[in-house]
Amino acid sequence: MATKKILLVDDTRLFLELEKSFLKLSPVKILTASNGEEALEIARKERPDLVFMDIHMPGMGGAACCGEMKSDPALRTIPVVMVTASGKEEDLEICRQAGCDGYVTKPIDRRRFLEKARSYLDAIDRREQRIPYRAPVICTLDGFSFTGTSEDLSLGGVYVASGTVPREKCELALEIRITGPASTTVKARGVVAWENGPGKRKKASLPPGFGVEFIGMQDSEGEIIRSFVESREETR
Repeated sequence: MATKKILLVDDTRLFLELEKSFLKLSPVKILTASNGEEALEIARKERPDLVFMDIHMPGMGGAACCGEMKSDPALRTIPVVMVTASGKEEDLEICRQAGCDGYVTKPIDRRRFLEKARSYLDAIDRREQRIPYRAPVICTLDGFSFTGTSEDLSLGGVYVASGTVPREKCELALEIRITGPASTTVKARGVVAWENGPGKRKKASLPPGFGVEFIGMQDSEGEIIRSFVESREETR
């Protein structure tokens, strides 16, 4: 079976690298372009199976490029997902008029990005690159703050060892200390994906705590985690 191709289009390298990292475990060929003209040329040459394209770019923007693709009989069946800086109705209307097949918004959420990609391609793998990592974590839930320690970390989430174990599906804010030559603290919002506390020990190999899936993070902070996880993987 031929390897599926995904074309990522954005004039900002940070966003391209972030989207590429989401697809790292998927058996797909990733193509990139920095503007609409380049994307159109690649699409005609490579015939990608899916396109994620920023709506606003210098030169030919995403909407214009999508319109060109949808008016070309050879390209019109390729799903095009527009990436918008916000969910403003005017941007969504531009997407609809361009004939796009869907959209995602920035800051780019890994889970929603992969869910959208998988709705078009079965080859998309939603697993994530995860590393063992112990560092302080401050959690805030309904105005109450408590501390914990990360046990592992990925771009999609973190396991927090803590004596306080919130219930599944609770949303909370997190501050995670990222150590290294340029230590920093990453802030994110997350949802408790699973509990590992008293009476609900799903993984006895881990200390009491809970798994968190990130649901909100600035792209710049996501890039910090991505770079950190990849650097740790390279040294293992």
